[in-house]
Amino acid sequence: MTQNSLLNVHNNELEIIEFLIDERLPDGSVYSGHYGINVAKVLEIIRLPTVTSVLSKHDASVLGTFNLRGKVLPLLNLAAWLGKEMASEENNKVLVTEFSSVQAAFLVSSVSSIHRMTWDRIEPPNQYVQAYSRESITGVLRIQERVLFILDMEKILASLDSSLDMSQVKVDTTPVEGAGEFHLLVADDSSSLRHIIKSSLEKSGFQVTAVGSGREAWDYLTQLCDEAQARQVALTDLLHLVISDIEMPEMDGHALTRKIRETPGTKRLPVILFSSLITEALHDKGVKVGADRQVSKPDLPGLSKIIRELIAEKLHK
Repeated sequence: MTQNSLLNVHNNELEIIEFLIDERLPDGSVYSGHYGINVAKVLEIIRLPTVTSVLSKHDASVLGTFNLRGKVLPLLNLAAWLGKEMASEENNKVLVTEFSSVQAAFLVSSVSSIHRMTWDRIEPPNQYVQAYSRESITGVLRIQERVLFILDMEKILASLDSSLDMSQVKVDTTPVEGAGEFHLLVADDSSSLRHIIKSSLEKSGFQVTAVGSGREAWDYLTQLCDEAQARQVALTDLLHLVISDIEMPEMDGHALTRKIRETPGTKRLPVILFSSLITEALHDKGVKVGADRQVSKPDLPGLSKIIRELIAEKLHK
């Protein structure tokens, strides 16, 4: 299959780059942890460059900055951010990434391979995994006898750059007239972002239901469809808008949007995709699956503005 097949509107597919972090344990032995990142976030993989140190006020996991073809990028030691000691600095690799419209680089021990699969192979993390990882794991992938942890790179980067931290973003929460009559569904695999989005919308007066994956969102919509049928009303009388991330375990936001558009009971629901991966190609895919609007994280004010616009349109109608 070609890379273009990932943009097929009927695919619930992704590619994951597997990388290792070799951790030195207290007894001196080395443990290799397996991690993953969406290929769509990785620009290139390079050797460890010459790094210019930064001031000590920065997070200890920030090694400094380096120049990559005229662009200065920050370099983060992923092991240190996760509270681990990297076993060796020899032959380490650097993942150069771009998401949320920001380029950054992450130091890892080595890069193993690329895996193509469907999102239903990705499992949500349990509470133990979340506690173990500073709540920075969004998915778990089992391959043969090993387990890969999919890292929440947005959360990691936001912890170092307040401009990317949605909890620090000022949003217009002025109550919207008649907002209490509107029920919104939010689907995002990041528990912290779900809470931020839900809290912001509730302050504006909306009723909000939040779930952790596209699969959970679809199950909830199915339940509501049954309830609407039993009450002999339209689904859009019970739910008025869906806000969905793209990257989610079990079912991604594109697959969720496509199912909403292809199902008679849900096809009239407005859908907003809110993701760090609104690239040109993925924006086109969002249009093809039927998203009404698309907003790039962490633009929470932009999301709030569009929600208000769509609700105003609905009130006008």
